[in-house]
Amino acid sequence: MTISFKPFKAIVAASAALIMGASLAACGPSAGTPSDSASGSSSSAKAKARTLDEIKESGELKVAVFSDKAPFGYIDKDGKNAGYDVYFAQRLAKDLGVEVKYTSVDPAARVDVLTSNKVDVVLANFTVTDERAQKVDFAKPYMKVALGVVSPEDAPITDVSQLDGKTLIIAKGTTAETWFEKNAPNVKLQKYDQYADAYNALLDGRGDAFSTDNTEVLAWAKSNKGFTVGITKLGDEDTIAPAVQKGNKELLDFINDEIVKLGEEDFFHKDYEETLEPVYGNEANPDDIVVEGGEVDD
Repeated sequence: MTISFKPFKAIVAASAALIMGASLAACGPSAGTPSDSASGSSSSAKAKARTLDEIKESGELKVAVFSDKAPFGYIDKDGKNAGYDVYFAQRLAKDLGVEVKYTSVDPAARVDVLTSNKVDVVLANFTVTDERAQKVDFAKPYMKVALGVVSPEDAPITDVSQLDGKTLIIAKGTTAETWFEKNAPNVKLQKYDQYADAYNALLDGRGDAFSTDNTEVLAWAKSNKGFTVGITKLGDEDTIAPAVQKGNKELLDFINDEIVKLGEEDFFHKDYEETLEPVYGNEANPDDIVVEGGEVDD
């Protein structure tokens, strides 16, 4: 993915909200239930997924989201779940006629919360990969993404070769971890369970740079003076999609149908306007990020 950025200019909108969201996220889980926070441990046995009727009867759609990855999934200044993924979760629940019960999840635990049936669906900026598709069922995509690298302005990383022998901060269970382990063995990886901890490590100077989705590091750098995204696109362009438990065809079909229907009303562009545009301003083209109707443009 190539995100079209105009010459950099000061952005003040949403900076305070992003910083507050990250700070609150570091202190606690989602606004659902405090005990909902999921760990990265793997489930020893697969629990049977709930049917659509069971979800409707319970009155709740259980959704795993990030609580520390603004502007996609985070806790806002009022202590509520917010972001691009959360906006979508709310619409899914509304069209099912139920409420949303959020579970805060670490990146490495996204598969486990499905196999253990702690949640019905994962909407946690989940990049589709072949390896993950062997463990969960992905619905149609609603977003495009590649990797990016953020670093201090006074020591910018503009090429992967500059990281040889240096320390790169990453979150466990992310595509950044997989890419660097495979393609840059000379880079020392400093791994964290939570995004908030990873960003704090960068702020504290415990690493030379941090890598995750380019959409996120671009937003973070705009809210943290003294940092820049020297690498805006790394690796292949991937898609982000909802995930359900392997074999849960009933819920998968519902979500796929929903994504197609929402595409007819440009829902994800509206989602972008509400949650991402206040952060990116006019420096990003929403068509470089948003996927409507589950169809990725060539």
